[in-house]
Amino acid sequence: MAEPVTAAPAPSVAPVDERLPLRRLVPLACQHLLAGVAAPVSSVLLIATTLKLPAGRTASLLSATLILCGVGALLQSLGVRALRAGARLPFLMLPGGAAVAIFLQIAQEYGPATASGSVLVAAAFLLCVLPFYGRLVRLFPPLVMGTTVVLIGINMIKVTAPMVVAGPGLAFATLGIVAVLFLVLRGVWRQMAVLLGLAGGTALAALTGSAPHVASGDAFALPVLLPYGTPHIDLLAAVPLLVFALASLAEATGQTVLNSEAVGRTPDPGRDVPRIARADALVSLGSGLFGASLMVTSAENIGIVQLTRVRSRFVTAAAGALLVVCGLCTPLSRLLAAIPAPVVGAAGLVIYAVIAVMGFGMLARTDLAHGSDGIVVALALVVGLLPIVAPEMYTDLPSWARTLFGSGVAAGAIAAVALGAAFRLLGPRLTRPAAPGAHPAAGNR
Repeated sequence: MAEPVTAAPAPSVAPVDERLPLRRLVPLACQHLLAGVAAPVSSVLLIATTLKLPAGRTASLLSATLILCGVGALLQSLGVRALRAGARLPFLMLPGGAAVAIFLQIAQEYGPATASGSVLVAAAFLLCVLPFYGRLVRLFPPLVMGTTVVLIGINMIKVTAPMVVAGPGLAFATLGIVAVLFLVLRGVWRQMAVLLGLAGGTALAALTGSAPHVASGDAFALPVLLPYGTPHIDLLAAVPLLVFALASLAEATGQTVLNSEAVGRTPDPGRDVPRIARADALVSLGSGLFGASLMVTSAENIGIVQLTRVRSRFVTAAAGALLVVCGLCTPLSRLLAAIPAPVVGAAGLVIYAVIAVMGFGMLARTDLAHGSDGIVVALALVVGLLPIVAPEMYTDLPSWARTLFGSGVAAGAIAAVALGAAFRLLGPRLTRPAAPGAHPAAGNR
């Protein structure tokens, strides 16, 4: 007697590849949008206010940045096999806070056209070094990355502080609003505390009669290509961004492991990190052409993935599409471009102080109490802080040396890499004190 024929079980779909119905996709995508929109808005406002861009150009720059963020999220979430770009993970792509700080430093010293050229150079450089990813990432342990990030945060606090001079009362009120929001908000809303603080500070400025006029214009428009003119290529000026591009490979490694584990996929940095970095570099080429800073893939939205337990990469792809729509909607860009400088300055101080704290967190992963790590960090901070606190001591150097060593971020990062490598290869192998009850031989470095 023949056995009944049973249908073959449907192939299971990995959670990261799950396709959701539209009624679930849109609200989930909006949550990711809210988690990521603060970074492009705050970074553009800092660039525009520091470089004193007119309202129209600020709106155009914000439109370009939002569109680039959306394209980056689509590229990372969906991937393009022909380009070997995109990890096909639920990532967002945002302007890196450290990258914005370096962009502004170059723009202030050499002009915005050179800053745009440096973005193009860094993106092209990143594409060229990806085949050597495994060797390069070893040069940027937490010791090097932490020192560099601390210097970036301190340097940009110094740059941003003068923005509050026009209205210190308004700036301190904005800082208070941001602090209260961080205290009372939870979840995705807490991630937007800085953006909501910008809104609160602007509302306060309107009540006191100091809010600027919002420009009028068309409802939809494309961003302006080459807003600072033809990008100027200066390899020495681009050194800080080149260092950051290399360091981003190490950061992408950690984010890949974190994101893969969050969605239940076995981490494979050797396969995924080059794809992530290639997508970053391709979108950053667009950033250089539209006047924005270097773009980096971000894991800011991983908390939402863990909170909602929805791991589908198509949710972040939909969030990317929404970012593109927001970028094309120019009334939103013009409204954001009207935020007063002291309010932006206050938000910038918070952002860059948080960047410095992140650097201290990276340094906490190293053993600064024993061995050579502590002296490496100390010497690198000396090299990096001197151009920040006493820039006049570099005025008599040749232009190439002033460019290389007069930048605290570049000088400190290079010193950290060189000193870290030298102490690992040539320094003495020290022994940490054994913990109570531990074997006497334990703890060799």
